[in-house]
Amino acid sequence: MSSVATFLSSSEAVGTWELDPGQSSIRFENGTMWGALKVRGAFTEFSGRGEIRDDKTVTGRVEVKAASINTGLGTRDHDLRRSNFFDTDRYPDITVVVTGGESTGGDTVRLDAELTVKGITGQLPLNVEVSPLDDGGVRLNSEATVTRKQFAVEGNFLGMVGNRTKLKASLVFRKT
Repeated sequence: MSSVATFLSSSEAVGTWELDPGQSSIRFENGTMWGALKVRGAFTEFSGRGEIRDDKTVTGRVEVKAASINTGLGTRDHDLRRSNFFDTDRYPDITVVVTGGESTGGDTVRLDAELTVKGITGQLPLNVEVSPLDDGGVRLNSEATVTRKQFAVEGNFLGMVGNRTKLKASLVFRKT
């Protein structure tokens, strides 16, 4: 039995888990200048909660404040908050909802998730590396690539912004 399966089978895992934003990060990377450069950034405000039930069912939700986008360049961040990109006035939250998952062996789990951006929801299957922490918390590391136009994040001055965005999350959860 894998270590993730063992963890999910333990009575200590059953319950509600709260996201620790101070120990977590949600980052992104997108090609720009026709692929010659990469824009990297992070979302700095987010919260979340997960639950593991007795039947080993896993569910959860992470809410990201879209306006917390930070690329290190204020004018670019302002543009990303506007209607042709994230439209943060109308759609303040980006959400990831986990509806289930299963161990795939070792320290990894496949989570069934949905991503909602600008009111548009799409499937976001996630392969997640699970690492227990010495203080009883659990770190989840995952990467996924999304097509931003699928979520109407369409701003693209002169075709300079690539359509695929790599998301990287390192999230620490603590049992409540």
